[in-house]
Amino acid sequence: MILKRLRLKNKADRRLKLGHLWIYSNEVDTQTTPLSSFAVGECVLVENSFGKTLGTAYVNPNSLICARLVSREADRPLDKALLIDKINVALSLRERLFEKPYYRLVYGDSDGLPGLVVDRFDEVLVAQISTAGMEQVRDDVVEALNQVLKSKGILFKNRGNARKLEDLPQYIEVASGAVPEVVVLEENGVSFQAPVMEGQKTGWFYDHRLNRDRLRHYVKGKRVLDVFSYVGGWGIQAAAFGADKVTCVDASALALENVHANAELNEVQHKVDTLQGDAFEALKALKDSQERFDLVIVDPPAFIKKRKDMKAGEQAYRRINELAMRLLERDGYLVAASCSMHLHRDNMIDLLRAGSRHIDRNLQILDQGHQGPDHPVHPCIPETDYIKAIFARLTVQ
Repeated sequence: MILKRLRLKNKADRRLKLGHLWIYSNEVDTQTTPLSSFAVGECVLVENSFGKTLGTAYVNPNSLICARLVSREADRPLDKALLIDKINVALSLRERLFEKPYYRLVYGDSDGLPGLVVDRFDEVLVAQISTAGMEQVRDDVVEALNQVLKSKGILFKNRGNARKLEDLPQYIEVASGAVPEVVVLEENGVSFQAPVMEGQKTGWFYDHRLNRDRLRHYVKGKRVLDVFSYVGGWGIQAAAFGADKVTCVDASALALENVHANAELNEVQHKVDTLQGDAFEALKALKDSQERFDLVIVDPPAFIKKRKDMKAGEQAYRRINELAMRLLERDGYLVAASCSMHLHRDNMIDLLRAGSRHIDRNLQILDQGHQGPDHPVHPCIPETDYIKAIFARLTVQ
């Protein structure tokens, strides 16, 4: 295969040399290699301003991030062979880390496959493609996954804002074999069913696995509130770890149906109840009813998806966590989580501090967590480091 060349401007190769994978449109020498000469998703050779090859990438000439590196070698385009090699490398890490086959198998840039995420539920795989370059090799992705894992079914959940930015269609499709409406998984010794067809993202969120495991140190004999519970990832584990009572709050009826199913799956249904509705309104109603909890978990969707959302998003994080604090007993615990990459950990702690002082409570930071090792952080791409979990104690003066 003879690849076209994408030439960079003078000194525009600095970030790539440091380890980054992205090339921005303003870094391209468009006089020598006009972006209009490349097809969407086309694989290219990237070269510096002196003509030295830096590796292979795929291109989207219509995007701000106009190219993403897939190999540092000139003879490794994004094809089935490269996909197989990189999926095998990713699999070897996960098999070393986890005893059972339930994890994020491929985490995009961090596994050298920008634009591809794959979650494994034993013999069922749920994948998401977010870039035009990866969409071009979709069939190769399916063949590579089947060759490496011999899965019973592969589901594409190709929806989301990232695809909109790349002008890609939104769809959900079984790409190989058969995929059930729900799959069974195990996390921290607790069993779950996840609605992969109709649920959020891939159907489950493996990223908080280690943070949810931390709950076992706090919940025994306690009354727990799980806000933005989805299918009960936090709340059901709290019940399984010895909580006396767990209330799960979510706006989705489907999610709460799965909460009850997961409670039964773990024989803790007598401990678990649910409350459907907007989280902010639900917490206000609980406060008005003079409800109190020993521990409240707040794990909302990303309130800050773009930098322009920063001010409103920070206000939302402070507001929801302050509402949660008002529901705590005099000596209570708060687990405050965020999946907003743009919310820095120090800012999040400061929002919690401000909220606690506003209601005249003392805040102690007891523990902090981030995403699990199946979501490895690329040291040059801060966007890959997004999960935060703050375990705090609140007391009365």
